[in-house]
Amino acid sequence: MDKPTQSLRGLCNISFGFFGIQIGFALQNANMSRIFQSLGSSLDDLPALWVAAPLTGLLVQPIIGHMSDRTWLGRLGRRRPYFLAGAVLAALSLLLMPESGGLLMAAMLLWMLDASLNVSMEPFRAFVGDMLPARQHTAGYAVQTGLIGAGSVIGSLFPWLLEHAGVSNVAAAGTIPETVRISFWFGGIALLCSVLWTVFTTREYGPEEMAAFAAVDSAPAHAPADHLAGRGYGTSLGWVLAGLALGGLTWAAALEKEVYLLAALLAIYGVLTAVAIVRAKSGRAAGMLGSIVGDFTGMPAVMKRLALVQFLSWSAMFIMWINTTPVVAQYAFGAEGADSPLYQKAANWVDVLFAVYSGVSAVAALTVVPMLAARLGKARAHGAGLLCGAAGFTGFLVVRDPVWLMACEVGIGVAWASILALPYAILASSLPQAKLGVFMGLFNVFIVVPQLLVATVMGTMMRMFFPTEPIWTFAFAAATMGGAAVAAWALGRGDPAHEGVPALA
Repeated sequence: MDKPTQSLRGLCNISFGFFGIQIGFALQNANMSRIFQSLGSSLDDLPALWVAAPLTGLLVQPIIGHMSDRTWLGRLGRRRPYFLAGAVLAALSLLLMPESGGLLMAAMLLWMLDASLNVSMEPFRAFVGDMLPARQHTAGYAVQTGLIGAGSVIGSLFPWLLEHAGVSNVAAAGTIPETVRISFWFGGIALLCSVLWTVFTTREYGPEEMAAFAAVDSAPAHAPADHLAGRGYGTSLGWVLAGLALGGLTWAAALEKEVYLLAALLAIYGVLTAVAIVRAKSGRAAGMLGSIVGDFTGMPAVMKRLALVQFLSWSAMFIMWINTTPVVAQYAFGAEGADSPLYQKAANWVDVLFAVYSGVSAVAALTVVPMLAARLGKARAHGAGLLCGAAGFTGFLVVRDPVWLMACEVGIGVAWASILALPYAILASSLPQAKLGVFMGLFNVFIVVPQLLVATVMGTMMRMFFPTEPIWTFAFAAATMGGAAVAAWALGRGDPAHEGVPALA
């Protein structure tokens, strides 16, 4: 028995909560560097202050995915309890963020906000796969991406609209502008209402129904301990040694102290793998730790091949989110510091630029991306979309007019639509339904690790080579996105020239 086809209204209801979640993400991405600098952070400190957010996602999403695969709370279902709980906490974080009295409070609230958004976001990725037949996966993730783009436009534009409505955009030293304060309050309310819409308008399939649907699932689930029991400890030791070596290099070369975090993560992963192997060899139940580690080490081949694409494309996007405000302020507006009125004006213009790429992504997700997927196959269509993003990043190196920077954002918007839709459409059609949550959560590793690398290594590189020229971060972003495009195109070798992409209705 296959899952019933959803109407366009049903597709929208399934993903409408992501509309509010993305308002929260847009406010975070466009304004947190601004908030940190307004509260006294220097440009060099920004990457370190952002570290907590991706690290939280790295830990939270696989755990939430694993738990939601095994949850059933009656009428509330298995995915909805998680994105409802996350929405309540994220809304609270957004309401409190403008009241930050210093950098420590703002950094702690960013951690709480990102953790909560990840708790809400991860089940939504699996929710689409749960609710739709394989023939509608591309359409389902396209609609989700359209709603993400719409939420991003609203979240990005709101401070700019408030300024033009007469709300003060000027803040005294150590305080946050009123435009940002009101925007975060609005974002908290919008996020909670959007998630409640999905909770009240959808009904999840029960365990018996999902078991019946699994009969037509071509990707069977596997026991995570099966392959661990036959493994040695060499790989685990290798990860531990790699972590120790990176820690030693960081100390010897006086690298940024945040690099120690990456070293610790490598070593911890090695230890966790060894623990999981010991449990598997002894015949004991895998438990949550063993299941997650086992699923990660034994992930399906298509997921491994997509990992490089995700790693590179998200590296480029995170570079943009951290550096767009200082780059635009310095090169397009001539601002000399965060306390300059020109800086606040530039920061609001960055909100507009982010709204442009978000709006383009919403339209492209429903038009360009499905068309390319039908003509080229999903993987090669993804490569074409990422190439547009590389062109957009390259444009920042030469364009100095703030208005013309919007043209660069068009290419980035097409890439963003592809990033948010096609990898998940590929995975949802290839992964076992019984483990869709945990694999979607583990796929987030290849989003988070590049963010950690950017947040820890980029600052060191810039200080060594371009201490006063942040524009060169965009050159690195362009090259990275171009590499992702090549990897995605290579992933499509052997794909059929045409993939049937059904209509949205």
